[in-house]
Amino acid sequence: MAIRIIVKDPDPVLREVAKEVTKFTPNLHKLLTDMAATMYDAEGVGLAAPQIGISKRVIVVDVGDENGLIEMVNPVITYSEGEQYGPEGCLSIPNLNGDVSRFNRVKVAGQDRNGNPFEVDAVGYLARAFQHEVDHLNGILFTDIAENVFDITKQQQQRRRKDGE
Repeated sequence: MAIRIIVKDPDPVLREVAKEVTKFTPNLHKLLTDMAATMYDAEGVGLAAPQIGISKRVIVVDVGDENGLIEMVNPVITYSEGEQYGPEGCLSIPNLNGDVSRFNRVKVAGQDRNGNPFEVDAVGYLARAFQHEVDHLNGILFTDIAENVFDITKQQQQRRRKDGE
C-alpha cells in the first residue's frame, strides 16, 4: 500500500478519455489498494486513476455510508433519474468548489478487482460521487460543468476573520 501523488489541473492526463481495463492482475489489485489509501490520506470521498496519472478506467468511492469502500473497474452509468444541485470539490483542483447539477439516482455497472461484474444503485451523495469520478474517466472536470466556481480559501479566510472578531 502506497500513497500516490495526486496530479493537479492542468495536467493533460486529466483531460484524456481513460483506457478500458482488460487484464485483472496483481498490478490492478495494487493500483486499487493504493488509490484507496491515497483517497483516505487526502480526505477525499472518491478518486479516479487519472488523478494519480494513470489513464485507466478505475475508480474508488467511499462517502462514509453503509456501503464503505467501493472499488469499480470499467464503470458505466446505465440508468439515471432525478436531479440534485450542490457544491463539489476535487482533489485535483484544490481550493476551488463549484455548484454542480447531477442526477439524484444512478445505477453504475462495472467490475470488481477480479473482473466479476456488479452494479451499484446509488442515491444522493453517493450518486454525486460516482458521476464525478466517471466524469474523470472521460476527461471532464467539475469546473467544466459547474454553474459557479468559487475559491474556498478566500471563504475560509473570511470565516476565520469573522470568527476572530
